[in-house]
Amino acid sequence: MTSRRTFLRAASVLGLQTLGLAACTNGSHHQHGAGSVPAEVTGHGGPPTRSLRIPPLLEGTVDGTGRRTFELTAQAGTTQLVAAGPTRTWGYNGVLLGPTMRARRGERVAVTFTNELPEASTVHWHGMILPAEMDGGPHQMVDVGGMWTPTWTIDQPAATLWYHPHVHGTTARQVYAGLAGLFIVDDDASATAGLPSEYGIDDVPLVIQDKTFDDDGSFADETVPTFGIMGDTIMVNGTIDAEFTATSGATRFRILNGSNARLYHLEFADGRDFTVVATDAGLLSEPVVTTRVSISPAERVELVVTIAAGERVDMVTRSGDYDVDEGEFVILRLTGAPEILAADVLATTLPGPPAITAAGEATRRTFTLNGHDAINRKEMDLARIDTIVPAGATELWTVENTVYAHNFHIHGCAFTIVDVDGRPPDPTQRGLKDTVFLPPKATATLAVEFATYADPHRPFMYHCHILRHEDEGMMAQYVLVEPGTEHTVPTVVATPHGGHGH
Repeated sequence: MTSRRTFLRAASVLGLQTLGLAACTNGSHHQHGAGSVPAEVTGHGGPPTRSLRIPPLLEGTVDGTGRRTFELTAQAGTTQLVAAGPTRTWGYNGVLLGPTMRARRGERVAVTFTNELPEASTVHWHGMILPAEMDGGPHQMVDVGGMWTPTWTIDQPAATLWYHPHVHGTTARQVYAGLAGLFIVDDDASATAGLPSEYGIDDVPLVIQDKTFDDDGSFADETVPTFGIMGDTIMVNGTIDAEFTATSGATRFRILNGSNARLYHLEFADGRDFTVVATDAGLLSEPVVTTRVSISPAERVELVVTIAAGERVDMVTRSGDYDVDEGEFVILRLTGAPEILAADVLATTLPGPPAITAAGEATRRTFTLNGHDAINRKEMDLARIDTIVPAGATELWTVENTVYAHNFHIHGCAFTIVDVDGRPPDPTQRGLKDTVFLPPKATATLAVEFATYADPHRPFMYHCHILRHEDEGMMAQYVLVEPGTEHTVPTVVATPHGGHGH
């Protein structure tokens, strides 16, 4: 079995290297650096017969003190995605998307981020629990040619997180251009959970995005009313019409909805069962067998599916009733290899962190999402602090959606969904989260556990992660402060970076 697995791994790597030869880039000396693989040339239309690109692993370097250091460069270039012509794309350590960064709980990590884009940007560690000054939000702007060196200690359960720009007013455009990548956090408990764990072989990242192409092959920036960009072509890991060959009887997919607005209702075309094992911020406490799971922009889900030798089945998204989920698409075509390695039976329990619960005396706050550009009837202002939270607190947040579909993301913390419109969440949504979907006119109650990194001068964000809404003002700021000092903290940011930007 070991020799067969080694052979399959070698074949997979050879295939990726062959695909990588076909990319068009800007020729930057960073393009073929650590953690970089050129994007695959794919065609558009016709049967989905394009091999899924696997983002390269970026594990950094470890020094004598145990600190893990990453180098990450934002770049502009072109990628041949459709036959009409090359597409202008942006990426990290390459020109489309970014490598999968990976580190362990307890490690001290440092990132050297260099901005080689033609405009200012940031890199936000979505879902990471860390000090606000390291968060990479709109207050940590990096100018053209500039560098940023955040450092923090990873102190949270194993999870599939991600990174992307968070520039006030232009996040939607920068993400759409290709700036996104996964950040996997490992811990001891997850390593012994018996889940598929060979990266790119039976533990496979899927960054799902929807795009529209102009006649010359460039990304079209056409928008639909209310929600912004809703593409008509699905890309997974930068691959159109993607196909993946499974070499193990059970394959784990780490799925990120990296789209600007689209909601995906994921299932398999033949209606087969699969098992959800993790949500945004960590593993579940027990696996959930289902036939469908839904994820809105920025949400993640990990699922395990069984595929037999020689079998073919499509992962698809079904149309729904919320406008942001119109249309049915093939996401990924799966094929079982002629020989399949036997899969371990999934355990009936998983080492997921316990649900967050709030005591009866917990502080309660209410946030109302107004239209597409305000929270509690205020548009985002980088100079205004909207909420002051004691560091380490657990609070109950009620989020009211007064109109069409939204979602809600809180930086620098994790939460458990208590209920949506008074009903408990779907079992697939009962793990730790950092983003929650809100159907039209729905209300969600969240038990939110905040970090202990008190800093009254540097704020975190909370906002809708439909990127047009975020850019146009459906975002606000909170600071974490030492308990008991809430009434002494200023409600303005002394030197906000950038302007209103709307």
